[in-house]
Amino acid sequence: MMIDEQSDSNAAIVIGAGLGGLAAAMRLGAKGYAVTVLDRLDKPGGRGSSVTQDGHRFDLGPTIITVPQVYEALWAACGRDFHKDIDLRPMDPFYEVRWQDGSTFTARQDTDAMLAEVARLSPRDVKGYKRFLKDSEACYKVGFEGMVAKPMHRLWETIKVLPLFALLRADRSILGLAKARVKDPRLRMALSFHPLFIGGDPRHVTSMYALVAYLEKEFGVHYAMGGVQAIAQAMVGVIRSQGGQVRQGAEVDEILVKDGAAKGVRLTDGQEIAADLVVSNADAGHTYQRLMRNTPRKRWTDQKLKSRRWSMGLFVWYFGTKGTAKMWPDVGHHTITNAPRYEGLLKDIFIKGKLADDMSLYIHRPSKTDPSVAPVGDDTFYVLSPVPHLGFDDPVDWAKEAEIYKAKVMAEVEKTIPGFAEHISTEMVLTPEDFRDRYLSPNGSGFSIEPRILQSAWFRPHNISEEAKGLFLVGAGTHPGAGVPGVISSAEVLAKLVPDAPVVPELKVAAE
Repeated sequence: MMIDEQSDSNAAIVIGAGLGGLAAAMRLGAKGYAVTVLDRLDKPGGRGSSVTQDGHRFDLGPTIITVPQVYEALWAACGRDFHKDIDLRPMDPFYEVRWQDGSTFTARQDTDAMLAEVARLSPRDVKGYKRFLKDSEACYKVGFEGMVAKPMHRLWETIKVLPLFALLRADRSILGLAKARVKDPRLRMALSFHPLFIGGDPRHVTSMYALVAYLEKEFGVHYAMGGVQAIAQAMVGVIRSQGGQVRQGAEVDEILVKDGAAKGVRLTDGQEIAADLVVSNADAGHTYQRLMRNTPRKRWTDQKLKSRRWSMGLFVWYFGTKGTAKMWPDVGHHTITNAPRYEGLLKDIFIKGKLADDMSLYIHRPSKTDPSVAPVGDDTFYVLSPVPHLGFDDPVDWAKEAEIYKAKVMAEVEKTIPGFAEHISTEMVLTPEDFRDRYLSPNGSGFSIEPRILQSAWFRPHNISEEAKGLFLVGAGTHPGAGVPGVISSAEVLAKLVPDAPVVPELKVAAE
């Protein structure tokens, strides 16, 4: 018997099992491709993966879910129901912001409740806050509905929205918009800090990011039971149900290019896997600088990548506490504490590359909502501090500074969670050096290229690569950008660029 070999023209490779890569694999599987996902870590999820230590589950990256319809649409494209796979819990309140003077701002979905918070904090700013909400809705319609899930690799797609951008004063920063609407410096911070969650400096990121306030108000803020890791695991389940593979512990060393077209990948162990469709969920900088190091590049040269402004780094301290579940009842699931300086601290982080003594912190206490993160009666926390990335001329030496900085963070957390340190039972720390080494993130940045206006849309690395035919990009470093809704939406853009898989004829068996 002899088998007539047929070209497996529906094979696709996805580099990286981050949320963007898994979403891409789901989309390609729904289009009929035989997908293999290759990931160097031991669990899927990339920055949304987790580590379990001494009975505590530390969710390493994103902690909140916004815009649930992007997940619903992804699952629906695969003939599945997102809510049958994931238990999504609405947060109310969303988070509490705290300042050094003891004042607080509690963010909620209800508009009247938010107006009451503004009136309590700064009565003169109620009218300005209402204007900000109108700004936010307008930005959402243009920036989210109009651009997020649409391909932006053609310059015209960006040019044609410029009149609307001009009308909405997109040239102004999100902090500039907040200053134009409210007078109280605390409110200015509360209305402008959101770009920090995707790596952007509020002093320079476009005011289009005011759309986040509308997203929160309209669609809520949620937590996935089991953490974002549970979403990643469910995505793997969908991929495998489509016949796809997800291989952990498999690191891609190079994208193979022949005659200007992607032809597959080579792993670090030397194994080569062939495919005419390659999707990289690795950071765009890593994709071009490392994975295509032997391929001449037209646009994304090493020099151009070096000239980009990169998002800040992250210092993240994860710890578990023993017997504290009923302690600190005023500390909820999400708390943000502010340094005495706002703009000065941002300048230190994003411009000077200086590790400041003061800090603003995000305190995550998932055990308030999800009992699976900690042993009974205990708590699981993580505390995140924005810090400079490693690309400055005199970068922070975290081998020397990590313990010193952790002690400073501990002193700051003590103001919010008094006595917590004596209850710590287990802990771990990630610094920008870990982001560089674990996630292969250039400069150890937390969110790839910073989302400034001239580093967004057409100006960002494109979803369809101009460097090799058959190569596509998804994830934080490409359009539409960082943040979980963004990386999930990058896979929706991919689905609009890639045709359905060709029908591969059945193998013909003939007698010799």
